[in-house]
Amino acid sequence: MYEFVTKNTLAEYEAFVQSSPKGNFAQSSLWGRQKPMWLWEAVIVRDADGGIVGSLALMTRKVPGTGRTLMYGCRGPVMRLDDRETFYELLAGAKELAKKHRAYVIKLDPDVPSSDTAFAALLREAGFRAKEGGKNFEAIQPRYVFRLNVENKTEEDLLAGFHQKWRYNIRLAERKGVTVKICGKEMVPDFARLMLTTGVRDGFVTRKPAYFSDMLDNLGEHARLYMAFSAENEPIAGTLAIHYGDKVWYLYGASSNEHRNLMPNYLLQWRMIQWAVETHCRVYDFRGVSGDVTEDNPLYGLFRFKQGFGGEFTEFVGEEDLVLSPFTYWCVEHGTSVFKELRKRAYLIKNRNR
Repeated sequence: MYEFVTKNTLAEYEAFVQSSPKGNFAQSSLWGRQKPMWLWEAVIVRDADGGIVGSLALMTRKVPGTGRTLMYGCRGPVMRLDDRETFYELLAGAKELAKKHRAYVIKLDPDVPSSDTAFAALLREAGFRAKEGGKNFEAIQPRYVFRLNVENKTEEDLLAGFHQKWRYNIRLAERKGVTVKICGKEMVPDFARLMLTTGVRDGFVTRKPAYFSDMLDNLGEHARLYMAFSAENEPIAGTLAIHYGDKVWYLYGASSNEHRNLMPNYLLQWRMIQWAVETHCRVYDFRGVSGDVTEDNPLYGLFRFKQGFGGEFTEFVGEEDLVLSPFTYWCVEHGTSVFKELRKRAYLIKNRNR
């Protein structure tokens, strides 16, 4: 039987998610704090001895003008993937919340590789349907990532797995006087400025500075802001990383248009990978790349950059939707894609000459 997480069971819930191989920071209540426009709730299932064997955190947000809500279980559920009984119990709890909040859809994008055809079949059986989309960054979370196995690896082991040119670029950055520091909120304005530069250069919408400051507050010791400085102490690049459970994720990256010859991004990646080693993680996650790996794809450079660190190219099952109101689903999904494209165009026009 499922139950909902309360203040009394929240610590137990967090301990379970962090200890699970399928645990993800997006399933943490800490991430719920980062999304104040969403209502965070979680469902858990226990075994006969009272221990948690499965969980699913869900965030709900009102959709203006519809009287409905969107319910989203980012990177959930957290469970043993072959445990059908637990999955259906978690889904029953999600459906109860969906009914309460008048959700038009329950949306999941599980931390499950596409090669797991058994779990994909379970989703189909339960009524979920795969969200159609392209191979770039059309989904809420990236469908294609690089993941580096760091379990029981030394720094020497990992460096040996990097492409020779990548090792050279790390050493080059150090020889050229680039230093990487773990910074606090005092450096957020510089990081946000570099993010804006990167977004305009690469064609994506970036977050406001307050979002990054809030992340350092809400995730506390789980989040780090890394900043790279030139020999003249000028901030030239930065990254935001999250450590949760047995993984470290590279969440955001930014760099100036100048000083790219100093290779600060290579050194930043190495410092985040070292954090994963220091915290005895199993996985370092480079996060999103395009699934279109042809060399004429404008995003191919990002693919090659992450590939050079020796990680495994991983495709997830992608977004899975349990549609509860077909008419609202059609209206919202089509309207959202148009809105996102218009917002992106307006953003780039506004900031291109800054």
